[in-house]
Amino acid sequence: MSDAGDSAVHIPVLLHETIDALCLKQGSVVLDGTIGSGGHSEEILKRISPGGTLIGIDQDDEAVERSRKRLQKFDSQIILAKSNFRNLNQVLSQFKILSVDAVLLDVGVSWNQFDTPERGFSFRFDGPLDMRMDQKGEVTAADLIASLDEAELADLFFQLGEERKSRQIARWIVETRQHSPIKTTKALADLIMSRVPPKVRYGRLHPATRVFQALRIAVNHELEALEEGVHKAIEALKPGGRLAVITFHSLEDRIVKNFFRSEKEKETLVLISKKPIVPGEREVEANSRSRSAKLRVVEKRKLET
Repeated sequence: MSDAGDSAVHIPVLLHETIDALCLKQGSVVLDGTIGSGGHSEEILKRISPGGTLIGIDQDDEAVERSRKRLQKFDSQIILAKSNFRNLNQVLSQFKILSVDAVLLDVGVSWNQFDTPERGFSFRFDGPLDMRMDQKGEVTAADLIASLDEAELADLFFQLGEERKSRQIARWIVETRQHSPIKTTKALADLIMSRVPPKVRYGRLHPATRVFQALRIAVNHELEALEEGVHKAIEALKPGGRLAVITFHSLEDRIVKNFFRSEKEKETLVLISKKPIVPGEREVEANSRSRSAKLRVVEKRKLET
């Protein structure tokens, strides 16, 4: 997701491009399925006021509370719910909302989560190897590291992290955990850093980057949630309504691109832009974390009369 830093200095990615693409009007009903710190939602509320309604969803309790504080001046126009966007139909049903004019899904991990050591998402800090977006989730990254066998770890790192050295890293983990449990971000990152060749150790990417990505995606079932979420979002849209999805790595973008393409062939969706919208140089300079963002937007085809 797109919040950078703490809630006071967060920088929503592709903010104006996203809000403009949603084609919002006063009185619109909009669902933000990954509200984070409320950066996109605040701009949405400005566009749909007066009379509009925003339904904000996030599976992270802390994100819901940050948004509640940030958006309190719009209190009468917002509905906040702690849930995963894959369950957006249940949330809408709970509040007796039959359909919406627009949906935004800003996919992935929030920068507030990345920047909080106790959440265990980043090797930049030493913290528990957790990575749960929903802190009530049962399985942590440490649990996966401790319980999966070598082949399962290798498959996980290769499939969800696109890590070329997946087999070697899996072997190093299994060898290490036999005498020393791997329970912290530092322990895992240091293990990988110490074993890779120098040319990899000091390359553009930290050598543990893809392993951390794979573990995070697995812990939170992110790809399954995305596949389910985009289907539910289209079902919830009124004819002529728009869905905008911001992704941050190729696995996410591939799911969205393929789904949009297949629905276009069925003539249920219209592509608003054939290619993804990406941040310009100025945005990347101001917020380096936006570099990998891709925005895709579709419109639900209107019913023929």
